[in-house]
Amino acid sequence: MTTLPDRPNTALLVIDVQNGVVTGSPNRDDVIANISILADRARTAGVPVIWVQHSDEHLKEGSESWKYVPELVRRDTEPLVSKNYPDSFEETELESVLTEHKVGRLLVTGAQTDICIRSTLHGAIVRGYDATLVADAHTTEDHTRYGAPTPEQVIAHTNLYWKWHRAPGRQGGTVDTADVTF
Repeated sequence: MTTLPDRPNTALLVIDVQNGVVTGSPNRDDVIANISILADRARTAGVPVIWVQHSDEHLKEGSESWKYVPELVRRDTEPLVSKNYPDSFEETELESVLTEHKVGRLLVTGAQTDICIRSTLHGAIVRGYDATLVADAHTTEDHTRYGAPTPEQVIAHTNLYWKWHRAPGRQGGTVDTADVTF
C-alpha cells in the first residue's frame, strides 16, 4: 500500500542492536534470536537486510559499546547505515539504500523501542513507507529512573499503538516473528 511509486519490495531493518544499547534489556537474548531468524529468512527469500548503527557521545564509533552484538553478523553485501539521530532516516543514506532496492515496505526490528524504533517507524510512515513492527523483535533498556514506564510496559504499549497505525495510502501494523512473510 506504500505511496511510493515503483517500490514493490520489502526490507528488514535491524536498528541499533549494539552492545551498549541492549545490555540489560529485557528479553535481550530472545529478541536477538528472533532478529537472527528473520535475517536468515530474509536472506533466503532474497529480501535486503539493512543494518542501522547509531553513534553519539555515549556510543563512540569504534568502541566496544558501539559494536553490534556478536550474535548478529552482518554480511559484507548487506548495507550498513550510520546514524546520529533517533530516526534512521535523518541525515543518513537509508532513503537512497531503500530506493536502490525499490523498497516500499519495512519490517522494523532492534532497539531502543521508545527512542530509535518509534522515531524510525514514524519517519517511515511520514516518508510514504509501509512500516511493520516485529512485535517480539525489539527491546529497550530501563528508563524508569527518568519517569518512564517499565521496559516491558514500553514494549507492550508500542506494540499496541503501532498495531493499528496507518495514514492515507500507508500502513503500520505489528507481526510476530513466526508470522513474518517475505
